[in-house]
Amino acid sequence: MNKKTILIVAIACLCALSAIAQKCAVNYMPTADFKNKVWDMKGTQWNYRGSSAIVIDCYTTWCGPCKRLAPIMEELAADYCGRVQFYKLDIEREPEIAAKFQIHSIPTLLFIPASGTPGLLQGLRSKEELKSVIDKHLLGK
Repeated sequence: MNKKTILIVAIACLCALSAIAQKCAVNYMPTADFKNKVWDMKGTQWNYRGSSAIVIDCYTTWCGPCKRLAPIMEELAADYCGRVQFYKLDIEREPEIAAKFQIHSIPTLLFIPASGTPGLLQGLRSKEELKSVIDKHLLGK
């Protein structure tokens, strides 16, 4: 192989790895993305727009328990890579979603199954407890 071919292959591999890493990480979800990917929030009828289970960490930047939850969420995103998607949502920057789900305490986690109704869990929880909720509520184990 010549140098140009090797460089092209290397760049393609890096792009693929970057896409995988982003999929297996906790990504920020602004309100516009929530309305497009999850629920348009029109009316009161729940109508999930996605096709896979998701967990949304509702937090604020100044919240101590939220900061302690963040690395746990990253670990869970890696553990459930390809099966559950993980997002974070700052309720001060995205107040419309916080109001719609009546989120008044943080951290609050939204567990949204591929089919069925979403669930809420408030407060800092251990990784083991969160895995149990994910396995039962989102993956039906």
